[in-house]
Amino acid sequence: MSNFKVFPVIDILNSTAVHAIKGERDNYKPLKSPLFNTSEPFDIIRNLKEKYNIKQFYIADLDAIIKQKPNFRILKKILEIENIKIIVDPGIKSINDLKKFLEFKIESIILGLETIQKIKTIKESFKIFKKNKVIISIDMYKERIITKINKLKNLTPLTVVRKLEKIGIKNIILLDIFKVGQKIGGIPLLYLKIKKNFNGNVLVGGGIKNLNDVLFYYENGFSGVLIGTAIYDGTINLNKLNMFSKSNQ
Repeated sequence: MSNFKVFPVIDILNSTAVHAIKGERDNYKPLKSPLFNTSEPFDIIRNLKEKYNIKQFYIADLDAIIKQKPNFRILKKILEIENIKIIVDPGIKSINDLKKFLEFKIESIILGLETIQKIKTIKESFKIFKKNKVIISIDMYKERIITKINKLKNLTPLTVVRKLEKIGIKNIILLDIFKVGQKIGGIPLLYLKIKKNFNGNVLVGGGIKNLNDVLFYYENGFSGVLIGTAIYDGTINLNKLNMFSKSNQ
């Protein structure tokens, strides 16, 4: 993950791609976009690959995260598409959950602070997946950590990131659920501070407004961005985005 990457976001709920807004999951509706006429995750990814040559995607399996019912069938079908790379947050809670994904040829597995129950699980993940294949999602709501791990509760995001770095974490996602779907724009000062103090790869999800935001993150040394709404509503031209991504890989 040393090169800047752009990941279109596919949020899956009730086995359907949905438009996520502010983490208000009860109100998520099937994804609609002028780019495609479907809300099926497989069809969306195949469409984006064939029409725009997009080859890497971020998948959040909200059925797994919320209901502990992973969409194994959908993920397996998606991975049959040739020449794509997938990073996925499948709601990992324990090592047993993690082991279920060994058979899947995913680019990276994401362990979200929202679902992980013990720091020990993060440490032991390195015995199952290579360290560079593990990404920790620093899940937040209005810059406050969301976690079930008692040792991390009430800590600042920067303190949490420092603790994770000490146990060997090299890849993180800064994901403020409140910003999701809102195209707020700009780079939060918190993110710049974390980037300055973390010696690993930092991806950012939520709040991306336009192509200028993507450029700002690139120019400030971030490793990449996850984008949903600004792609699917047409704000960001996929051809321009794809050219930018290629030129920086």
